[in-house]
Amino acid sequence: MGSALNVGSLPAFDFFYWLGVGAVTWFSLKVVCQLLSGARAFVFGTGVKVESFGRWAVVTGATDGIGKAYARELAKRGMSIVLISRNEEKLDEVAKEINEQFGVETKTVAVDFGGGDEIYKIIKPVLAGLEIGVLVNNVGISYNYPEYFLDVPDLDNFISKMININILAISKMTAMVLPAMVQRSKGIILNVSSGSALFPVPLLTLYSATKAFVNYFSQGLNAEYKKNGIIVQSILPFYVSTKLSKIRKSSVTVPNPETYVKAALNTVGLQVQTTGYLPHAIKAWIISSVLPIFLSMKLSMKINKSIRARSLKKLKEKGE
Repeated sequence: MGSALNVGSLPAFDFFYWLGVGAVTWFSLKVVCQLLSGARAFVFGTGVKVESFGRWAVVTGATDGIGKAYARELAKRGMSIVLISRNEEKLDEVAKEINEQFGVETKTVAVDFGGGDEIYKIIKPVLAGLEIGVLVNNVGISYNYPEYFLDVPDLDNFISKMININILAISKMTAMVLPAMVQRSKGIILNVSSGSALFPVPLLTLYSATKAFVNYFSQGLNAEYKKNGIIVQSILPFYVSTKLSKIRKSSVTVPNPETYVKAALNTVGLQVQTTGYLPHAIKAWIISSVLPIFLSMKLSMKINKSIRARSLKKLKEKGE
């Protein structure tokens, strides 16, 4: 009586004590590594000189928001820019603006990435022969408002369009540009994912899943081709004041695209997966290291149900 239960040669109490010590030590080391990585990327580091990787940068979804900000910032650093987006009139406006302000050469390609395979036959000849140092895979779409999967309007077309734009585009553009980068042993591919890739987001389920693909695809490619001098970075922004987010007013936690992109470019070469912006990094740390996934999903569900209700009410008032 009174003898301890044994696990191997250790009393059960000692076993669980050391198990707890190990868990706390592991968590502490993880936190320290994350803090050091964050400090290196956002406080002390400046990343690589992206303009040294080649003369040209290619930016998809380049006429608004984060894509336009990348195009402008890379042009400011002296790179010539290929702008690819759907609206030809907007493309011409942005190209003219960049050319006049920064004095670099520009090319434009007007295609709808929702169109599937055929559009890449239009893009490929424009890029042929260019020394492409940077590819920014930014083009993407989200939901008009949070919605249950089966209740998304025109669901079949919505699925095809989102997969074509959020998954096929990044795969095809990478396959088009990467071979020449490997041949030159130099190149940067920046893939814009989303903070919603960190965990499944109910009522934005398909969007969240496609952005998880972008995140995993990027990290896998970086592991495959870093030996060839290629940097592939997954960028996971939270809210930025863009048309896609439907947030007009910027703040410390919701930066404008220009502020966000300047910060994100400074992390290239320092982080394979990055939020690109310090306040977003803090939020990501809380989500990935502090909150369990089920709680993050529960909170997201609650928030998105509220947004959905307001959106449906507005649509009803407009008679749509």
